Amino acid sequence: MRVSLEQRVALVTGAGGDIGRGIACALGAAGTRVLINDRDATRAAETLKLMEARGLAAAVDCGDVCLAEDAEAMVAAAAQHWGGLDILINNAGGIDDAALANMSEAQWDGVLDLNLKAAFLLSRAALPWLRASGRGRIVNIASMAYRGNVGQANYAAAKAGLVGLTRTLGLELARDGVSVNCVAPGLIDTPKSQGLPPAVRERLVKAVPMRRMGAVEDIAAAVCFFASDAARYTTRQVLHVSGGFEGF
Repeated sequence: MRVSLEQRVALVTGAGGDIGRGIACALGAAGTRVLINDRDATRAAETLKLMEARGLAAAVDCGDVCLAEDAEAMVAAAAQHWGGLDILINNAGGIDDAALANMSEAQWDGVLDLNLKAAFLLSRAALPWLRASGRGRIVNIASMAYRGNVGQANYAAAKAGLVGLTRTLGLELARDGVSVNCVAPGLIDTPKSQGLPPAVRERLVKAVPMRRMGAVEDIAAAVCFFASDAARYTTRQVLHVSGGFEGF
């Protein structure tokens, strides 16, 4: 099935990272005009350059997703560039791991803000445009860590919260024709995972029933499905793209 997203406008947060970049490029290849967001201006520019080299429509906004005024400005920027917003991909995220006894309040707040509060702020800011679209989509990028992971109390709580946000907004926005779904990646082959010690990589891969890492393209394909008309009757769902891995 070829997914077409012609003449739609998307905002992808964290699009300077490996998964965010893959999502932005996949949406662009399906015909979407993409507003790239990343607070790292250099990485955002790299994504823009890559997309433009492929003839894909894109623009950059380097606002801070954790600030309400920046979230509102991002949505306004998409509308200014292309006249509206149809798809919001809440992908921005990050980790700051520590065992509970050693975790600082700053570590807790920083991870919750970036992985959860940002999705709330962007969803709220985008809501008028998504309602007006008639085919509004919110896709949240969680992690299989939402089921719990040692040393990641902050990250697991944030991603579990993102799942709860997905299911709640899916209920609230269903009558507006806005679907809200979530993709939960498992172990994905990125430069970060490639940097793990070989013994750690081997242990993690053995925990995956398919006995291999997933690819960024696997995540991007799931996002494109949720963003498309093929998923027009699908909302409040959490799709595990994890090779069968269900957590430790």
